[in-house]
Amino acid sequence: MEGKQAKRLIGAIPKIGIRPVIDGRRKGVREALEEQTMNMAKAAAKFLEENLRHPNGMPVECVIADTCIGGVAEAARAAEKFQKEGVGVSITVTPCWCYGTETMDMDPTIPKAVWGFNGTERPGAVYLAAVLAGYNQKGLPAFGIYGKDVQDADDTIIPEDVKEKLLRFAKAGLAVATMKGKSYLSIGSVSMGIAGSIVQESFFQDYLGMRNEYVDMTEIIRRIDEGIYDKEEYERALKWVKENCKEGKDNNPEEIQLTREEKDRNWEFVVKMTMIARDLMIGNPRLAEIGYGEEALGHNAIAAGFQGQRQWTDHFPNGDFMEAILNSSFDWNGIREPFIMATENDSLNAVPMLFGHLLTNTAQIFADVRTYWSPEAVKRVTGKKLTGRAENGIIHLINSGAATLDGTGEQMRDGKHVLKPFWEITEEEVKKCLEATSWRPANLEYFRGGGFSSNFLTRGGIPVTMSRLNIVKGLGPVLQIAEGYTVELPEDVHDILDQRTDPTWPTTWFAPRLTGKDSFKDVYSVMNNWGANHGSISYGHIGAELITLASMLRIPVNMHNVPEEKIFRPDAWNAFGTKDLEGADYRACANFGPLYK
Repeated sequence: MEGKQAKRLIGAIPKIGIRPVIDGRRKGVREALEEQTMNMAKAAAKFLEENLRHPNGMPVECVIADTCIGGVAEAARAAEKFQKEGVGVSITVTPCWCYGTETMDMDPTIPKAVWGFNGTERPGAVYLAAVLAGYNQKGLPAFGIYGKDVQDADDTIIPEDVKEKLLRFAKAGLAVATMKGKSYLSIGSVSMGIAGSIVQESFFQDYLGMRNEYVDMTEIIRRIDEGIYDKEEYERALKWVKENCKEGKDNNPEEIQLTREEKDRNWEFVVKMTMIARDLMIGNPRLAEIGYGEEALGHNAIAAGFQGQRQWTDHFPNGDFMEAILNSSFDWNGIREPFIMATENDSLNAVPMLFGHLLTNTAQIFADVRTYWSPEAVKRVTGKKLTGRAENGIIHLINSGAATLDGTGEQMRDGKHVLKPFWEITEEEVKKCLEATSWRPANLEYFRGGGFSSNFLTRGGIPVTMSRLNIVKGLGPVLQIAEGYTVELPEDVHDILDQRTDPTWPTTWFAPRLTGKDSFKDVYSVMNNWGANHGSISYGHIGAELITLASMLRIPVNMHNVPEEKIFRPDAWNAFGTKDLEGADYRACANFGPLYK
């Protein structure tokens, strides 16, 4: 059904618009700058196109204005072109003085940045300062990019510090543009009173530009009972599952264990669930061919959540297999872009999962932020001392089996365990992820209807970022971020700690990077200040990218361990205070308000 570089959502894939702006004075000034200015735009476009891909694997395209922009008429022509071309992110470049308010990008919902060339021949820095003042005065926050070292006028090299900011801005801007107009699909409603599964439409609409869609969980039963799924795919999927998904030990007391026949029926059921949930999200043209045109359309959902507990799981097999496979970068159809599917319909964990996926192009781990283990507690319980990155304590990230199988850490790059964009994953790595996972019959005390939970242990040494979105009445949404590493414990230590929770579930041991102060003075403080029971775990240290993205959406960040020199927000944020950056972020977000309101 899918393959590499597959476009599966409705709507244009956003492009980056490059705006070369120029001093409008003719008879010598403009003419002398035309080639240099346009070459600067071409260099930026080339750099971005060579270094960025969309999460679906397709290359990022840049659109350059037809001419340099010396005044409002040419600015309007560029805006018209960008609108026709589907531009969702705007970067203005210039080596010289230009007329600020006459050349600026006035679209209020498109993330925008200005790169002012640091050269002495012409005052690019003067324009940068002037136009940023204009953006700020008009309430259109823009990012300022200015290289720290002076370059010669004919230098076409993009400095490393400028490259870093261009990429950080472009990734975040493309994430904003990609979410716009898409849907979050709730399959079911509120799970066990979890606040994140109380879906707040105003947040999705005002901050993300998204719509909300709702389907009762009985729709899955209807489609199973009436055969509204691709039967050929189902046979292929079930065969793949039997060959690749090994069943693990049943921890339930013997007297309540399901029979072999019941377990086999459960496998058939959860495979159908997985196909149907995917079809609900993105549609499936095969359904139209068998007479179900409405169902074939889907909900254009870039993310979804499944309520599951308890109305579903007290009677039907749980959603663990469905969630784990959808969140992975592969299934019976081969290697493909992962889906974003939140356990317990926790929409406020689905959003940072979506952020992480759009910023890194990788699968995201959904987990409970379950237990803080201090070095003292580990020593008391196991008799062993924590060492290495784990020496200050660890957080046990574990959930009932919805974590992506990419989270095993069995993908490799340069001899290190990583999570990769799907187009880099090999068939051998898929096999290793599957071999590292067993599917344990569900804990029937939790899940009376049965099912299977994925069970694996994440490899150590992987740089990851844990994030979470929370909504506070009167304040609105806030994002928290914790960069750190996965760690591996000695097998006997892991076994003792794992047995105290639920050994049928997948485990990631997480050691946040400490700063020695505030929420990151120790591991206990990270756990103690975490705002909810769930967290989204993304590959790589992407806290800086998340901060940039949050500022575009006007979501303040209330907790992070990102070095100050990496923080990149719109220039206007400086006006709200440069001493206390966290406080300035809150004030700026409150002042400008949600991006789409």
